[in-house]
Amino acid sequence: MTITGEGSRSASRWWCCTQKAPNHHQLARDSSKRTRHRTTHKRRESAMKRTKTAATTTTARMEGTVVPSILELPPTDSCSHTSFNYKFYRYQYLRPVAILYIALAVILANVSAFEPDFVYPLENVTVAKGRDATFTCVVNNLGGYRVAWIKADAKAILAIHEHVITNNGRLSVTHNDYNTWTLVIRNVKMEDRGVYMCQVNTDPMKMQTAFLEVVIPPDIIYEETSGDMMVPEGGSAKLICKARGYPKPKIVWRREDGREIIARNGTHGKMKATIVEGEMLSLTKVTRSEMGAYMCIASNGVPPSVSKRLKLQVHFHPLIQVPNQLVGAPLGTDVTLICNVEASPKAINYWQRENGEMIISNERYLMNENESSMYAVQMTLVIRKLHKSDMGGYKCISKNSIGDAEGTIRLYEMELQKKTKSAHRVNSVEDTSGNDEINSTPNIDQSDESNKIHKNGRLYKGLQAGEHDLISSSTSDASVRVGPVTLWPLVVGALALALTHGNTPRVRC
Repeated sequence: MTITGEGSRSASRWWCCTQKAPNHHQLARDSSKRTRHRTTHKRRESAMKRTKTAATTTTARMEGTVVPSILELPPTDSCSHTSFNYKFYRYQYLRPVAILYIALAVILANVSAFEPDFVYPLENVTVAKGRDATFTCVVNNLGGYRVAWIKADAKAILAIHEHVITNNGRLSVTHNDYNTWTLVIRNVKMEDRGVYMCQVNTDPMKMQTAFLEVVIPPDIIYEETSGDMMVPEGGSAKLICKARGYPKPKIVWRREDGREIIARNGTHGKMKATIVEGEMLSLTKVTRSEMGAYMCIASNGVPPSVSKRLKLQVHFHPLIQVPNQLVGAPLGTDVTLICNVEASPKAINYWQRENGEMIISNERYLMNENESSMYAVQMTLVIRKLHKSDMGGYKCISKNSIGDAEGTIRLYEMELQKKTKSAHRVNSVEDTSGNDEINSTPNIDQSDESNKIHKNGRLYKGLQAGEHDLISSSTSDASVRVGPVTLWPLVVGALALALTHGNTPRVRC
């Protein structure tokens, strides 16, 4: 298309105005600028690669695995100003920050895995006063942290690491150079009782607590405890026993001889028990059988238990019991007289003849006393080689501060006849009485007779030498044993025979 005339000239002017000649200086500046941008981009890319490599190496060393980067470099093939600037500012500044955050998170996770940790719980301790108490705290991964011991209830720091802070010479801290820390309290006192804490100075703080219980064995308070007591028979007695210790001791009462304790009250009568609990033991209407030693025993589960012995004396006037008031024995033999005495307080016991003559122990008279309980005594008098003058009455006498008592025994002679005379008399009696039968005791051999006489204590014991022929072994022998029970039937029988036959038989008493 060709433009001519005026229009041609106008078009030529517009084209010339719009199509300016190229500026060589500007082109050079743009080329240099693009070159600088490429160089800077390459340098920064190289620096980011080095940072990425360092972070990846650190992560691999700490965890054993390589963590791939989640950010990749954008393609750099475009040289346009708009594309280059957008990708540069979007990735090149955010990428190192993200990598640093990831590395920091990994480091913190690994550090937290190696924080101090308690292996075993701190155990409560119970110890008797005056002994040693020990607390053991086991901590793993302590690192640069320190262990402290604190008395929690008093909020007092006792020790830090291996140094004792408190001014208490009884405390010490030991460390086994690995993970075990020990607090030792020597010669424990009551004020040491409380809560103890093992603490590690982490953030937040880590700690364990345990309780120290101090116990005290029981001990009798003698100033407030009863002593030996004396009461009259039928009276009342209160025995008191008190003890100290921690925990509070429990008190029980027992009798030393193991017999039952009799507790009486007005509503429920009397109660018997071998063990009675309580600080006070109350006894009413006391009898002589309750006399004896009582044991007050205090215990609180802390060995050893303690006890105190209290003696209860029941006072009453003497009482005498005579088992055999009539005793017979042949002349020349030994005879034993017996009296049983009960008295409290202890009585003076002695023997007298019925005429008031006191018997003194010598070669013919042997006196002895055998105690069967605290208040019971058996008095014995042995008369050797019985004489005619020894026959008659004897008194056993007992006296104490409350009163006196006496018992009487009568000693008589027993005659023993020879075999022939005894057999002749028995035959004559059988002939005159026809088929009547006489109540008599058949004779037994000498050893059995001697044993029985010694057992019941009513007759003589044993025979003297040369007297064995005086006792008949025949079943028809009329010799009998005379005692308090068999005496009167023999007398009556003898009188009956005298009235029947007109003869006066000889009664052997």
